[in-house]
Amino acid sequence: MRLTTKGRYAVTAMLDLAMHESAGPVSLSDIAERQDISLSYLEQLFGKLKRAGLLASVRGPGGGYKLARDSAAVSVSDIITAVGEGIDATRCGGAGDCRDGHICLTHNLWADLSERIDGFLREIDLAGLVQSEQQRSSGDAAGALLERIDARIL
Repeated sequence: MRLTTKGRYAVTAMLDLAMHESAGPVSLSDIAERQDISLSYLEQLFGKLKRAGLLASVRGPGGGYKLARDSAAVSVSDIITAVGEGIDATRCGGAGDCRDGHICLTHNLWADLSERIDGFLREIDLAGLVQSEQQRSSGDAAGALLERIDARIL
C-alpha cells in the first residue's frame, strides 16, 4: 500500500487552493507555480476533483477554481478518493479472493488496517490543515502538532 504522487499532489493542490481562495478564485497556473506541479497534471486532477463535487470553476477574467463546499467539509479521504486513489492494504483489492479465489489468512487484518487509515484521513479536513499550516508558518509548528494530537486523544 502506497499513496501515489496523484494523491499527494491532489491534497497539496487542494490545500493551496483553500489557503488562497479568500482572495477569490485561484488559477491553476498559480497553484502549479507555488507547488512546482505540472499545469497539465493539475488540469487532470482538477477535472476529477470537480466531477467529484469538491471544486467549482469560475469562468472569465479573474476566473479559476474555488472549493465547492466549506473547507471543513472536505476531508483528505474525499480528495484521495476523488482522484481515483484508495487506501487498500489488501492484496486482492478488498474482493476477498486473495488466494486462488479464497480469503487469505490475513485478509481481515489488512482490510481493518485500510478502514482505520481511511477513518484517520476522514478526520483531517482542509480547514484543519490550513490552520496547521498557518500556525507552522507563524513559527508555532510544535504547538499546532500538539493541539492536533490532543484533539485526537480527547
